[in-house]
Amino acid sequence: MKQAKKLPLTSQCHHWTRLAEVPWDLQKYWQQRYTIFPYYNDGIYMTEAAWYGVTPEPVATRIAHDLASVVSPSKATVVDLFGGVGANAISLALATCEDGETPRWSKVIAIELDAPTLACAQHNASLYGVAEDIVWVLGDSFKYLQLLLNDPDKLGPELRVDTASTVLFASPPWGGPGYKTDEIFDLNTMEPYNLTQLHRAYRAMDHALYLPRTSDLRQIAKLAPAGTKIEVVQYCVEGASKAMVAYIPAAKDEDDNQDT
Repeated sequence: MKQAKKLPLTSQCHHWTRLAEVPWDLQKYWQQRYTIFPYYNDGIYMTEAAWYGVTPEPVATRIAHDLASVVSPSKATVVDLFGGVGANAISLALATCEDGETPRWSKVIAIELDAPTLACAQHNASLYGVAEDIVWVLGDSFKYLQLLLNDPDKLGPELRVDTASTVLFASPPWGGPGYKTDEIFDLNTMEPYNLTQLHRAYRAMDHALYLPRTSDLRQIAKLAPAGTKIEVVQYCVEGASKAMVAYIPAAKDEDDNQDT
């Protein structure tokens, strides 16, 4: 697995300018385009699937600020495990230290499995001037983590990072029954990856999980390593909650062999 080159935009990448161009099931999302990307008119590109899961820019910006504050200053690398069309990776790359000038992260890695989606992300990041500040990867983030932890020589040099100084950010798909309608959403029914699968893959490093706003806090609380706590933040746009993020410390040595 290695760093991806610049990918071309394809027919699956869209910048719609008129409602008539937009598929009917995406029209309500497109009408919120300036909340999602305030600079949409500058030429933001999206795949159709990305409209369902993209993080609105005000939320992505706040998460980038909070993540930088929650983790130790010694953490220098951040990996966006579900890069999508770039909203979170862009905000992470733009994040600065308290002086407002020094980049908070010495390295930002964004991993995306779908080539047209990654092409959109690279293009969008170029509009914000940070495309060259992000290491782009076309591939499976779970495979990347397996190699990083167990066989790092199979990774390209730009992808070999010190796990002790690395933070993971994951905005996974939320598919599955109930996440839109349940008063309290059972994270064990989330598809295609449930909470247990995600945490088992990420537990070796500090990680932040972007989850449905109604997620069961009791399930999240069980992930806390002994003697530590998990911070959970609700993120709102225009007075409405959009999602929550759980900031989870890395497992302690004595927790490594325990099931979640």
